[in-house]
Amino acid sequence: MRDRLNAATTLAPVDVLSDAIEVMRTGRPLSNRFRAGEGWCYRIAPYDGAGFHVVLRGNAWVIPDGAEPIPLGPGDIVLVPHGSAHVLSDSPSARGAVTVDRAVDEPDGSVDFLCGKYRFDRSRAHPLMTGLPEVIHLPAQVGRHPELRAAVDLLGREVHGDQPGRHVVLSGLLDLLLVYMVRAWLAQNPGGAWPRAFHDPEISAALEALHAAPAEPWRIEDLAARVGLSRATLARRFTALTGQPPMAYLTWWRMTIAARLLRETDLPLPAIARQVGYGSAFAFSHAFKRNFGVAPGQFRSGGGVPAPSENGQRAEG
Repeated sequence: MRDRLNAATTLAPVDVLSDAIEVMRTGRPLSNRFRAGEGWCYRIAPYDGAGFHVVLRGNAWVIPDGAEPIPLGPGDIVLVPHGSAHVLSDSPSARGAVTVDRAVDEPDGSVDFLCGKYRFDRSRAHPLMTGLPEVIHLPAQVGRHPELRAAVDLLGREVHGDQPGRHVVLSGLLDLLLVYMVRAWLAQNPGGAWPRAFHDPEISAALEALHAAPAEPWRIEDLAARVGLSRATLARRFTALTGQPPMAYLTWWRMTIAARLLRETDLPLPAIARQVGYGSAFAFSHAFKRNFGVAPGQFRSGGGVPAPSENGQRAEG
């Protein structure tokens, strides 16, 4: 079996961050650009997704609900990863804020914003994404995060452009922007649990192996041997950094993949069962119902519950 595991997990490199974002995304991201003058204050209501604001020109404030105002200067970026309510204003006060749908673009305004939203299905939220703070402020600093800055520049040009293929370009740039924003936060917070997981060679290798081959018959001893750790050490370090033991994480990831396949494809249950490491549709259905509280067929028809359970110490299948 070990030869089989080694063959399966030495395929193309796996990007856990890409998986974490891809599994949550629904629909296409949206973006727009607007300019404001003086005396403006706009409230953005909570929404099911993530949002961002880029200050292309001028100065402003973002005021998260229940938190201190954050000053913004030219080139600053704000990511609101959980779609929390907040206010954009020309001052540190939210008094008199009106809903953002009442915003009027002022061509001669001194402040120029690029804003956007990503639609997320939070029933499939990866713990990496749920662990992000309510607001991420990425100040403009020369020489830092050049890929992020390049994506912002390109996006700013495309938003009001009329070149052929504009919609495809915008969608791709918005996807890039989200990855670069999360990357920038990870780089600026090396002491956080998930940044440390990515920089821990053995834990990162374990995560990549599970993501590369979730259907394989993993055991804790197989995973430990693959990354060169003892079972106890792997379990302790993996749990401390990701919040779950390795086999519980694998079960959660399998159920997350299965939920997406049920909602977004017409694959029959036996095919889905095989893709997520179950030997039969019956075994898969039993595990799925234990995690989600409903049978796969009911979930597929729209009767799903918010999220798979994170309980359990061993992967099933």
